[in-house]
Amino acid sequence: MPVNPSNLLGLDYRTEANRFQKLPYGIVDAHAHVNGTRATALLRDAMDLYGIETIWSMTALEQIPAIRQILGKRLRLIAVPDFASKDRRAAHGSQFLDRITAYHAEGAHWVKFWAAPRITDFAIEYGDPELFRLDAPQRIEAMTLAASLGMGFMTHVADPDTWFATRYSNASVYGTKQSHYRPLERLLDQFPVLWIAAHMGGWPEDLEFLTGLLDRHPNLHLDTSATKWMIRELSKHDPGSMIAFLERFTGRIIFGSDIVTTDDHLSVATGKTEMGAKANTPTDAFDLYASRYWALRTLWETNHDGPSPIADPDLAMVAPDRHQPMDAPRLRGLSLPPHLLKSLYTDAASTLESKAAARWTHSAKTPAKA
Repeated sequence: MPVNPSNLLGLDYRTEANRFQKLPYGIVDAHAHVNGTRATALLRDAMDLYGIETIWSMTALEQIPAIRQILGKRLRLIAVPDFASKDRRAAHGSQFLDRITAYHAEGAHWVKFWAAPRITDFAIEYGDPELFRLDAPQRIEAMTLAASLGMGFMTHVADPDTWFATRYSNASVYGTKQSHYRPLERLLDQFPVLWIAAHMGGWPEDLEFLTGLLDRHPNLHLDTSATKWMIRELSKHDPGSMIAFLERFTGRIIFGSDIVTTDDHLSVATGKTEMGAKANTPTDAFDLYASRYWALRTLWETNHDGPSPIADPDLAMVAPDRHQPMDAPRLRGLSLPPHLLKSLYTDAASTLESKAAARWTHSAKTPAKA
């Protein structure tokens, strides 16, 4: 029987959900990609079990009505380009402008500007390595429109240190990790709207760097999404240092999972695709989604110290002599004090959403300028 990469420990995630404390509030998952009706129904089950009340999702524009049928008012929208388009120049350029307006009409308060280093590969296909830089002209045009509509910005910059040591090791093509923050810092000042930098700002490995970034830019917030990455790197920090960081920036760090749902996770026929390789039965799809909530709640709430149940191929990527692709990293719980846990899980996101909603409502009457 093949090993389930989301359940190396053979856990019953439905039973495991009952082992967590019953929180007197619902958790906000501020970073997800929810698509596919059958997959979303499984995600809803995992949300119910693990106390997720609301989810902010980069749902494809065309799927919004169907996903709303399943999640109802629990769904919040983040505008994204048409990632399925074969014309990436248009998808991140002129077509994105129309989609931002359409998402705004659907009530979206946020726009995602994806600028992971691998977008350079797409740019090179068009003969211009700078085409999709975070501060490229077409990005500025989209940001100007979004700001005029009162929408906040989410962005993905940089990537794990493990990737810069391997797939991005050619700095002449991908730049250094540090270089990816220069356009971000300029834009944080140029567009003084609300910002969320996904995946702990792209640098969970370096709390000192994140401290400087947050100190310099009071309009910046971080989400804790990308479960495998967070488990691997945040578990390495001394718990005292991690808690001190969260204390210092209480209200600016928000919970997220980066769960991606798709009906491709439910079909054996898609097993050889990227999504199908993660799961291709309803049981494995549920484990894929529930495992992220199990691992993240274990990280933030408990004193667990042992292997993660989720395989992390990055270990073998950087140390192929010591690791196999199905190996898992250490998961060391941080046992956050109640006030920090509540801020992370709900208060920070709720306050940020209230601010975003107020700006969005105002802009619907009087367009704001960045």
